[in-house]
Amino acid sequence: MSDKVTLEYQGKKYDFPIVEGTEDEKGIDIKKLRAKTGIVTLDPGYKNTGSCESAITFLDGEKGILRYRGYSIEELAEHASFLEVAFLLIFGELPNKEQLDKFHKDIKAESHVDEDMKKILDSFPKSAHPMGVLSSLTSALIAFNPMSVNVSSEKDMYHAIIRILAKFPVLVAWTLRKKKGFPLDYGDNSLGYVENIHKMMFKKPNEDYKTNKIVIEALDKLLILHADHEQNCSTSTVRIVGSSHAGLFASLSAGISALWGPLHGGANQAVLEMLEAIEADGGDTKKYMAKAKDKDDPFRLMGFGHRVYKNFDPRAKIIKKAADEVLGDLGIEDPILEIAKGLEKEALEDQYFVERKLYPNVDFYSGIIYRALGIPTDMFTVMFALGRLPGWIAQWREMRLNNEPIGRPRQIYVGAKKRAFVPVEKR
Repeated sequence: MSDKVTLEYQGKKYDFPIVEGTEDEKGIDIKKLRAKTGIVTLDPGYKNTGSCESAITFLDGEKGILRYRGYSIEELAEHASFLEVAFLLIFGELPNKEQLDKFHKDIKAESHVDEDMKKILDSFPKSAHPMGVLSSLTSALIAFNPMSVNVSSEKDMYHAIIRILAKFPVLVAWTLRKKKGFPLDYGDNSLGYVENIHKMMFKKPNEDYKTNKIVIEALDKLLILHADHEQNCSTSTVRIVGSSHAGLFASLSAGISALWGPLHGGANQAVLEMLEAIEADGGDTKKYMAKAKDKDDPFRLMGFGHRVYKNFDPRAKIIKKAADEVLGDLGIEDPILEIAKGLEKEALEDQYFVERKLYPNVDFYSGIIYRALGIPTDMFTVMFALGRLPGWIAQWREMRLNNEPIGRPRQIYVGAKKRAFVPVEKR
């Protein structure tokens, strides 16, 4: 097998090496393409372009494989906690008991947020979208932590990571509580990381907080399943912003903004909006399944199929079980959730959807769980960001430690050629 690719252009031949990953993925190294030939590649959306070499996440969409640092998502979701997975993604190995305890202890020690941050939160109207609030609050953290991270110092890097893992859940909880009109809460450091997040979000001022093991386990799994997903839009944004040597908090804020889009993190919100529209139209799932099959109908079935996973979404198989357990335990009677169950059943049995592999994906099930937990629809993407936080951190850290160059894509210019300026009175 050749370890190079030869390009022939204007009668000359140019050799470019093949780069091979540990899972036999292959890519053409074209770093010197423009220098050698004077031409660049054109790849809108970067669907065929590798932006980096990464040791964090492996994804095979054709085979339905997702692994973090070599560990299958199935095993991690079954046996690990979200905090263990965060440590794994960021530092490369699963922590031992001593490392995990110290990690959690250090996070708890940094879990306070400056009281002045409340003034910033107060300035937002209740109508503000939670993702806009979260992005702004994350960026505002820079003002209270102005020192840039010395990436050559392991201690400084660790401290920056701990600070954001500690403070980000508080910002998420405050964003929800602001929307619901609840007093702001700092949670309880005697609780586990995910359980504390749940308490910060949902504890009512006039009630004692009660732990629900099934709910906490489902939330833990959801966060694990969303923790990283290779070089997606928001992760690439974090890396390219960080490549300018922007700080961790600024890079994360940019990632949140990228995640906000309905084609990315907003997909689970779009699922619930679709379900609400179906309910408003009478709740006839068969009617909407027929619309989805009609190529002339603009209706799109949200939460089914996946642009990366061509056969099945391995995360969906895991979270379907958790969704069933949560709905069963909470015993919620909700017409929206009944519509979701109806769509799921029909899609899994209808030959049209089966043949085209239009299966319910992780966004479909995560939306169902979040609604069952009482999380408002426009908070769904905030929950996605909470899960994706350790992946973004890991990717930013890897990029900086590898001293990757600043991101600077090229273009093919298709505008007007050089022309003379015409004074305004002669135009």
